[in-house]
Amino acid sequence: MGLLMSSMSLGSAKMINYAMEPVYEKFIQNSDTEFDEFHAAMLGVCSALNAAMPGKHYNVPGLEEVKEFHSTWNNLPTQKKKREQFIQFVKDNVRVNQADTATLLTGVLAPPGAMAAKKAGESLPQLKMIKNVPDILFVPTATVVALITVRFSKRLFMRS
Repeated sequence: MGLLMSSMSLGSAKMINYAMEPVYEKFIQNSDTEFDEFHAAMLGVCSALNAAMPGKHYNVPGLEEVKEFHSTWNNLPTQKKKREQFIQFVKDNVRVNQADTATLLTGVLAPPGAMAAKKAGESLPQLKMIKNVPDILFVPTATVVALITVRFSKRLFMRS
């Protein structure tokens, strides 16, 4: 427990340095040099980082970035150079996943909004059947629908 608590005081970059040695040995060093195995090992590295870092999640680099790195990494002469290049690639390309403000606000404000909408809807004769839906089902459903709506609307606005 003491080691875990002392390592949590390190910054994210130091934690990645601390965790990379055993992760590299487990996933990359013993893997074949075929791209599919390398890509699966790269996903394993990000999965191991996500499991090891409390409260933080890391995004996997894009497929094209991994392909480009694999072609240069595969041609390196020594295992030491490969390890150094791999650790540098992970530091440069594996980023912390951050929720945007719209999603965060929707997640916080949707449940009280759903409760208020349900209470207001119960008094309308056209929505009398809303009384039959329990709160424990209505609020999470409304929250998930609101979060999905935010995500799709963001994607639509990003395209145009």
